[in-house]
Amino acid sequence: MSVLVFTENWDGKFKKLSFELVSYASKVAEMLGTTATALSIGNVADDELTKLGNYGAKKIINLKNDTLNILDSQAYTVAIAEVAQKEDAKVIVVANNNMGKSIAPRLSVRLKAGIGSGVSKLPISTEPFVVYKRAYSGNAFANVAIKSEVKILTLMQNSFDIVETANEATIEAGSVNIDGAMVKTQVKDVQKQSGKLLLTDAEIIVSGGRGMKSADNWAPLEELANLLGGATACSRPVSDEGWRPHEEHTGQTGKIVAPNLYFAIGISGATQHLAGVSASKYIVAINTDKDAPIFEAAQYGIVGDAAKVLPKLVEAVKEAKAK
Repeated sequence: MSVLVFTENWDGKFKKLSFELVSYASKVAEMLGTTATALSIGNVADDELTKLGNYGAKKIINLKNDTLNILDSQAYTVAIAEVAQKEDAKVIVVANNNMGKSIAPRLSVRLKAGIGSGVSKLPISTEPFVVYKRAYSGNAFANVAIKSEVKILTLMQNSFDIVETANEATIEAGSVNIDGAMVKTQVKDVQKQSGKLLLTDAEIIVSGGRGMKSADNWAPLEELANLLGGATACSRPVSDEGWRPHEEHTGQTGKIVAPNLYFAIGISGATQHLAGVSASKYIVAINTDKDAPIFEAAQYGIVGDAAKVLPKLVEAVKEAKAK
């Protein structure tokens, strides 16, 4: 018996998300009295694979298969399920991102496994197996009991602290039988964004809403994000108006983010927006309306005009960085 954690890589490199998943899986394994096995799919060098061992993985399976060079949910599901069965994995951990959300339900059907989706803490208990998760767009919490023999957990990004350990993991070459005919996905064009921090990777996000009043008023918001080493984002009305690009749209219908710090500037806090940002560790709200829903979700709030507050905030950050 083991805990299997699927770790994504980006051009052969792991990001913080992968290390967070391994840290979480290793702690779940400790609770179950077993070990964590990390699965990597694709061409990843041994020195990069070894990093997974630093976060608790006892074994790392490096799966290289030409059929899996293209990300196809059905093919990846078959591969992960086959590895899980070989490793006798009773718990499978994947990220609660687009890839994880497309794979987890398929794995559930194939392995007859229950799913704990969007978990943000270690299981409350293992007998019975109960997990903790947010519910109702982050407005409530739920304890979910998973009664199946095999369990699948999708972990919310940035919800579990990375735990680095002194550990020497073994690396094994994996093999699976994949029918190339099942791969229906075709990649016709690849466009990569460069020179800009991705929202899903950012630990600090500075987001603006309709309260910014115009696309011309974004300069201080961008300056604050640059000073803090963060990314810029926006609410849906802003992207719909064309003030900001659609890839910056956060919320239920945009990107789901969970940074350490989220600035909501001129954002009222509609349910759809809060659903995509409520997992942030800290939310700072700036709004002229003291009754705006965003203040109920925020840990810190400033009632005021963003046009007046932002320049002062920028200056304060500059002063703090100069010390």
